[in-house]
Amino acid sequence: MRALVCTLALAGLGACSGYGDGTYGLTSLVTPYKIDILQGNVVTREQSQLLKPGMTRPQVRDVLGSPLLTSVFHADRWDYVFTFKRQGQEPQRRKLTAFFKGDVLERVESDDLPSETEFVASLDSRRKPGKVLPLEATPEQLKSFQERNPGTPVTPPPTAPANANYPPLEGAGPAQ
Repeated sequence: MRALVCTLALAGLGACSGYGDGTYGLTSLVTPYKIDILQGNVVTREQSQLLKPGMTRPQVRDVLGSPLLTSVFHADRWDYVFTFKRQGQEPQRRKLTAFFKGDVLERVESDDLPSETEFVASLDSRRKPGKVLPLEATPEQLKSFQERNPGTPVTPPPTAPANANYPPLEGAGPAQ
């Protein structure tokens, strides 16, 4: 029994012996999980485009939120810093600085900021894109559903009136 315990202990120590010379042995098989770390204020391109010189401090706060950094030495400057660290990837760091003259926004300096869509896509990078499923049932699927569930009424989707004129869903373009 003692011989077995000693053999196992020596084998365990031997597996760790190659750590310093580039061969990791057993330790390369087991890596700890590191969580994603989000710190600071996420500022998107759309938010920064809303900022205009002459805005008041409360208006800037309404658009960007409270600044991450304010300093008594730089009372006319608000810093918005965002960092994102994910295991196996280079850390992302973005910064936007708002400069005030008194209580009025004078100018804004920032790194290249992502759009909201680009930012959300960067957070979901581990997920593999799958097939996009249709959101409407075909007439055959509706008939099959009705046959399997005879007591459930199936109503067709509403159709828009022929003379309806709706504004576009995206963008600020005028209605046609």
